[in-house]
Amino acid sequence: MTESPPRFRDPVDPPAEGKPWSVLRLLRWSTRYLEDKGITDVRSDVEHLLADTLEMRRLELYLHHERPLSTAELSAFRPRLLERARRRPLQYILGVASFRELELEVDERVLIPRPETEELVEAVLSRVREWGREGLEAIDVGTGSGAIALSLLSEGPFRRVVGVDRSGAALDVARGNAERLGLAGRVEFLEGDLLEPIGTGVRFDVLVSNPPYVAPEEWTQLPPEVRDFEPRMALEAGEDGLAFYGRLVADGGRVLRPGGFMALEVGADQAPRVVEWIRKHPGWERPVVLRDMAGRDRIVLSGWNGEEVSSEQGLTDVEDRRDGEGTRRGPRADRRVQGPEAGGVGTR
Repeated sequence: MTESPPRFRDPVDPPAEGKPWSVLRLLRWSTRYLEDKGITDVRSDVEHLLADTLEMRRLELYLHHERPLSTAELSAFRPRLLERARRRPLQYILGVASFRELELEVDERVLIPRPETEELVEAVLSRVREWGREGLEAIDVGTGSGAIALSLLSEGPFRRVVGVDRSGAALDVARGNAERLGLAGRVEFLEGDLLEPIGTGVRFDVLVSNPPYVAPEEWTQLPPEVRDFEPRMALEAGEDGLAFYGRLVADGGRVLRPGGFMALEVGADQAPRVVEWIRKHPGWERPVVLRDMAGRDRIVLSGWNGEEVSSEQGLTDVEDRRDGEGTRRGPRADRRVQGPEAGGVGTR
């Protein structure tokens, strides 16, 4: 098989001279082509690429599997297939990524939203819904594409969310998503390092963050889709991958109202260290650790009481779920372009 076949010639079952490519034949050929490049689980990627090229739903590919493709359609599909063969992530090729109920525009300026982060949002929403209050305010630290901030506004009882990121380029993407989703009037995006852009006296009910947490020695182990395309500054975090958590624990109480809470997504094996820091820092309540759908400790929550203890909003009565299943959100059949699967090295 050649590196970039000019006519999609199929070495296994080449079409007869002059016979057009059908949807099904192209699906099969393209799947084998990507597998020969060492890419696994590629069938859904090929379906997404072809369906988007033909402006169809994935199901329609099989309902019209004998449909011939025109020369123009083949010409439009071919460069996208070659991009995927070079390991460029599907979401960057299509320019969109699905996150919970939203479809977000993404490119190499932002990290592709992950399924684990959907569970982080669900953990926040499940707790604030128990309060039975509207008009809440939250801060999303390391907002990237705006996935967390915009999901909280779209699904939760929040009147305002502030998203902070070190990357001005990422914030441009987030602002574009907010405008397109009609949420720009309720979200503010600030450029800066963690909580530095937040002035004295500004308080929120929730602090949520999915900060970078990949250690430098893990970098070479990351899949090419992550290592070669996603923004390194959104992934790497100091010598041990924990650089940002200590700072959030130390400074998080400054921006939280008494009775509010902090929700952090953590990497594999990082929860014990984060829990230890929280327990040693005055003002934080007993931390709660939730597992993701792969069974890994993934989310750490802790209430902030500061100088005042609020029984109404605290997390002290939420049991530690490290020995249970934790908060889970099952997969949705209508997901269009989901981020990398949970459990692999570097899936954040």
